[in-house]
Amino acid sequence: MIAALNQIPSEAKIKKQLRLIIFGQNVSCPHCRSRRIIVFEKRYRCRRCRKRFSLLSGTWLADMKISLRTMYALLWCWTQRIPVLQTEKLCHLSEKAVRHWFRVFRLHLPQVEAVLEGKVQMDEAYFKNLSLIMAKQVGSKHLAHQMIFKNSVDKTETARFLFHWVKPNSKLQTDGGAMYKKIDQWWQVKHRVDIHKRFEFGLTSEIEGMFGNLRTFIRRMYHHTSPEYLPEYVSEFCVRFSSPEIFSSPNDYLSKTLKPVPTR
Repeated sequence: MIAALNQIPSEAKIKKQLRLIIFGQNVSCPHCRSRRIIVFEKRYRCRRCRKRFSLLSGTWLADMKISLRTMYALLWCWTQRIPVLQTEKLCHLSEKAVRHWFRVFRLHLPQVEAVLEGKVQMDEAYFKNLSLIMAKQVGSKHLAHQMIFKNSVDKTETARFLFHWVKPNSKLQTDGGAMYKKIDQWWQVKHRVDIHKRFEFGLTSEIEGMFGNLRTFIRRMYHHTSPEYLPEYVSEFCVRFSSPEIFSSPNDYLSKTLKPVPTR
């Protein structure tokens, strides 16, 4: 079934793409960085240090046990938000294997959160034994978030979040939660409040929508979650929202995440 997908190139093309991403125009030894390389039984050997290495040596794909085409198909499914169960059928792998590889891709995402400024909407959501603080710069794709490993958020944790992620003199827009009361005395922000009991939502509409999108993303792609993996799903969701260009194609993702690590 993978062979029928036009989105999955041949193994030779995948190798060529990986070689350009990892080494550029010239292959170099990950041990001594020498470019005096010879091909030896589908592997490389350095003429200077005489050590052998493969295309993926020194990368997080070095110990991969599946074929390149299967890996590429899994990555294509993940970047395109294909649900786990659909990916399982497409790639002829177990659900456990699909979830494992989706997690590998997720854990190698770059960190893209930035300090927020201007108008900033902030809110919190609660899960089983976990709380999530999230803020969004109004009219932009800039997000910041923090997981709190308990089922409540207090003012100290709210203030610490502001210290890290919200620029002084920003306009902070929140609901009427107790943790936001007099928060402008803890950090230099101009604080405005929506009272949801009065059906006021104009100041927090964007951040409220983010929580709804987060729940939809987890339910459609992963079907369910647990406290163990929820922080990872939240981080993935935020990167997908802030930097959608990373997920345009497997090559775009790999070019951002797959760099050789010198072994010396």
